[in-house]
Amino acid sequence: MAYKDNLLKKLAIERQVRTLGDGLAAVASGRRIDMAVLEQLMAHFPWTRRRERDLDFFLEADGPEKTRILVLDNDLAIYHTTVADMVLRKSPSLKEMLNIRNAIKILNDKDVVVSKKQASLETIEDICIGRLDLHFSAADIDELAREGVAALENRYLPGVQESLMLFADLLGLTPAPPAFALEHHDSYGQAGRTPGGETAFGPLVIFSRIHNSLAWLACTLGSQEPERLERLKAVAAGEAPAEAYGPAVFELMRSRVLDAAGEA
Repeated sequence: MAYKDNLLKKLAIERQVRTLGDGLAAVASGRRIDMAVLEQLMAHFPWTRRRERDLDFFLEADGPEKTRILVLDNDLAIYHTTVADMVLRKSPSLKEMLNIRNAIKILNDKDVVVSKKQASLETIEDICIGRLDLHFSAADIDELAREGVAALENRYLPGVQESLMLFADLLGLTPAPPAFALEHHDSYGQAGRTPGGETAFGPLVIFSRIHNSLAWLACTLGSQEPERLERLKAVAAGEAPAEAYGPAVFELMRSRVLDAAGEA
């Protein structure tokens, strides 16, 4: 199923970008960027990989002319220059450093740097995801729903979790904020703020890994509601009313995706 594969790749790319973004603050304190995660992300990157001197980098266009160049180091700098100029600035030899014109370039690269760190990560993410065909048909969404139902009925936990993650992305739902998170449960919903400023969550879907039960709750809960966690537990266990339970939840999400896309 090509569409599902591409959607899973998109989510993996976004997850890797978040991990690297979270680590960029730590880089400033002397830690190195997580190169293992960076390499996973770059497996999706379409530019040409090269290595010169001690530098690993990617070229948007391979050749002697100026192009965008991404250097794999703690700065994640993207340059717009030639390979020779970038190598001179990033890894100069002693002889090159003794030349006054070179020294000026080495000390100041603002004229050729397009972006660094988080801004570069966003560019990488856009390029990687932009290569994926994320257009879907009604048949694609029908198949996602069928897989979710089958996983739920067969008590196949990873399959249910994967299906929920995919539908959550399609519906623009986010994982539960801490005030609504339950141990041994997976939940996704619309997160926001109430007029009074408290965190709001809902509508939402909640899956109990304890009971292998799935529910869709149509209302919105506030983070200051004292009984919110008890209500969520009861809904997840099938002990409180909800808009849909079990396989019907996947049918509800399927319909909402198709309605939003005009595919119903």
